[in-house]
Amino acid sequence: MNISMLNEADGGGGAAKAAFRLNCGMRELGIDSRLLVKTRTSDTPGVVASATPAGKIIQSLRVHLDMLPVRCYPNKPLLNFSPAWLPDRMTRQVDAMEPDLIHLHWLTAGFLRLETLNELGKLNKPLLWTLHDSWAFTGGCHVPFECTRYQEKCGACPVLGSCTERDLSRRVWERKSKAWKNLALTIVTPSRWLADCARSSSLFRDVRVETIPNGLDLKVFKPVDKRRARELLCLPQDKKLVLFGGAGINLQANKGFSLLMTALQPLAATEWQEQTELVVFGLSGPDKEQISGFKENYLGWLQDEDSLVAAYSAADLFVVPSLLENFPNTVLEAMACGTPCVAFNQGGMTQLVDHKRSGYLARSYEVDDLMRGIRLLLEDDELRSEMARNARQKVEENFAMDMVCKTYIALYQELTGLPGMEIANS
Repeated sequence: MNISMLNEADGGGGAAKAAFRLNCGMRELGIDSRLLVKTRTSDTPGVVASATPAGKIIQSLRVHLDMLPVRCYPNKPLLNFSPAWLPDRMTRQVDAMEPDLIHLHWLTAGFLRLETLNELGKLNKPLLWTLHDSWAFTGGCHVPFECTRYQEKCGACPVLGSCTERDLSRRVWERKSKAWKNLALTIVTPSRWLADCARSSSLFRDVRVETIPNGLDLKVFKPVDKRRARELLCLPQDKKLVLFGGAGINLQANKGFSLLMTALQPLAATEWQEQTELVVFGLSGPDKEQISGFKENYLGWLQDEDSLVAAYSAADLFVVPSLLENFPNTVLEAMACGTPCVAFNQGGMTQLVDHKRSGYLARSYEVDDLMRGIRLLLEDDELRSEMARNARQKVEENFAMDMVCKTYIALYQELTGLPGMEIANS
């Protein structure tokens, strides 16, 4: 079985990590899977760059060119809106790979023109699309927040800051409506929450939607000795460490950096100020506008998985103050390393964190409750240790990569009709 996966990159953000890890997991199980990307950051077998070395400069410009229409709007949400209007040659490249099935992932940032999906559909191969955010069924935004206009048709887009019905979001929605029409498409979402959103949308309400979570290699992401992890990262041995991090944490309002700072400030005015430090990855230094009140340690961008494992294992808890998340890899990684998480009760978080069993889910956007969750885990060593064990157990039972791959393989078999994949049931 020959699978062609498409994702904008093979590293960096959460969608790229999920697609890359799934492709690696498939190949380990003997599936002929290749990941076609615009931005290749690794030399891992099975990853194919869509551009030649000479074309990389042009490819790097595509993300900026794709954003030109967005710059005309008041909010200029350059990280939360993608028109996907630039022509591409992806159909020809995919066809040359002779796939039995085309598995789409995150397609924006100048990677694919949305009409290309219609062209891919004409290759007469099953189309499977794993959604990592809401872009596929909205008028262009990746995170719609409280807006539900995608359930009918977009326009007067709050993400753009537009009051005009026939704005860019309406035009993108209309392009999608035309391109998606009569497309033989199967949708997969990592979280049940995103599946419900997709089913409620005007673009996908008649499309088959399945839920398959992201997976993780549990031989890599596992608890390591806390003292050794702190030693490797030059972190103090005698403090409680609160960890926060990820891609774009200071650039995307959705990541909730300011909410975390607000939640930590009351704690910093107590006896915990001398006993606790904040550890941040994904940033090389403090944001002058964000002040926690605690001593802050910045690890920068952690390029390799061993460093990530050390960071999670060094911490006593991991905080995810995001406003809306589908199925964040950071939470999955932290739990696999035996680090309980504190987050808002939103999006796909309830599928990952069991409240007061493997972490703490604060009432949505109530900063005081987020602070209470952080304080509870700092104060109660026994509860925190129990949560750590439960977190690891939940990942082992539900999100191991081989389990996730086998679920996908069963779906591949169903869609292609190809026999002989006994490993899917082994």
